[in-house]
Amino acid sequence: MLVEPYKSEILPHWRYKNAEAAEKSAAAIYEMFEAWRAEDDFVGMDMARKFIQMGYTRARRYANYKGGKKYTEDGSTHPRGNDPVKAVAAAVFKTWWDRIRADDDYLRRKREHQSKYG
Repeated sequence: MLVEPYKSEILPHWRYKNAEAAEKSAAAIYEMFEAWRAEDDFVGMDMARKFIQMGYTRARRYANYKGGKKYTEDGSTHPRGNDPVKAVAAAVFKTWWDRIRADDDYLRRKREHQSKYG
């Protein structure tokens, strides 16, 4: 998540406070994904995918654990909760993430990138 200039371009749009923020965020990041596709920039596409995926995982963490903290200071886990607002935000990101994971062009480019760079 440290690859520049992508991080600095995506990060201002990355929000998961609630469903409305998540939808706006994921749509904006997906627009960047498509723009990088048009520029034949797989790394940008993949960074956009990672931020959308991370929107899902981060919102799920906050849905499951108050304050997003899974572990206590002594290393044990906090009890699981259920924040329905964050759960819906996570579901929004999951929809966009699933869209990318089903994108044949993205998957082809990913295989090519992996075969070329490992």
